[in-house]
Amino acid sequence: MTTRANDMSRSLAAFDQDSTLIAIIEMGWSSWLVAGLIPGVERQPKKKMEPDAEDLLRLLERWRDEGVKAGRPITRIAVAYEAGRDGFWLARWLESHGIETHVIHSTSVAVSREKRRAKTDRVDAEMLLRVFLGWLRGERGHCSMVAVPTIEAEDARRPGREREALVAECTRIINRMKADMARLGVHGFKPHLRSAPKKLGSVRTPEGVAVPPNTRAELERDMARLAVLREQIVAIEKARLERIKNAPDNGPHAMIRLLARVLGLGIETADMLVNEVMTRGLRDRRAVARYAGITGSPDESGARRREKGLAKAGNARVRRGMIQLAWRWLLFQKESALALWFKARVDGAPGLRKKMVVALARKLLIALWRMATIGEIPQGVVMRPAA
Repeated sequence: MTTRANDMSRSLAAFDQDSTLIAIIEMGWSSWLVAGLIPGVERQPKKKMEPDAEDLLRLLERWRDEGVKAGRPITRIAVAYEAGRDGFWLARWLESHGIETHVIHSTSVAVSREKRRAKTDRVDAEMLLRVFLGWLRGERGHCSMVAVPTIEAEDARRPGREREALVAECTRIINRMKADMARLGVHGFKPHLRSAPKKLGSVRTPEGVAVPPNTRAELERDMARLAVLREQIVAIEKARLERIKNAPDNGPHAMIRLLARVLGLGIETADMLVNEVMTRGLRDRRAVARYAGITGSPDESGARRREKGLAKAGNARVRRGMIQLAWRWLLFQKESALALWFKARVDGAPGLRKKMVVALARKLLIALWRMATIGEIPQGVVMRPAA
């Protein structure tokens, strides 16, 4: 039987239900509900417990002893839980203690479409137990698993995501300050400039009066907060450049340096693409496009045929970055094969530009993925000289 690499839609290991202890963890903030399927034991136990990994390990060992007493030697313990707020720490911890652990992709589990239905931790645990059992049998369509990253890979994504959050916070503060000035009828003052705090005292409203004291105090606090955020953004960018400089041949760093040589693609976008996409070990180009959420979502039933637009089920961070990069690509890589492909399809039909730029973003992401993983340079791309 031929199998595809990194196929997370089904288990590829042989499954013997008579010797496998199966457990599902429904994780909450204050408690965990653990549901089990023990070979040789008629009942399907459910245990509500404090969120403690050591207690969970002791519970699994006790259930394994029950299976052994029932005459079924337990040679495999398979545990799964749904991806969520708790991330992957429990999966890594259980794996370090010899327990096979899987993380279920939340959106891959089919749920009832009834408007009013029972939803409790017990109902969810029973549903996850059924789909996990089907996944272990190697059947498709039950659920998909999420690849558990190492703690180093998770940590490498934090600077880029923190910077994105800080930039969004800067934008929110600037918009609020502009709204405050517009409320007073002041339109020429730019509160986002670094010199704005010094000029605030000379600002006058159309009535010829200074900015009211409470509003001025609020603006000064916002400007101080904005200055702190900008310092933090600079610190993140500086630390990233230092890491790449100190370990240029490190796997992810080498990919970042290669992508950053592409004209029109900066270090920030390269870092985001490498840590969010290139290092995930996606199996093929379809998986890459699907992960970014820039594939179509057709709706077909009988004679009805329509396209509902982007699926948007993937990584929104990658999708936004690729749409922005696609527009920049048309400015900086005008003679590349992808830019010429785009131009040939939108010439004479300017209304298609916004739709076709999504297709360009998808093709561009796949091309950059091949470039970072196998070193295939996209045709016609202008590269910066190597440092």
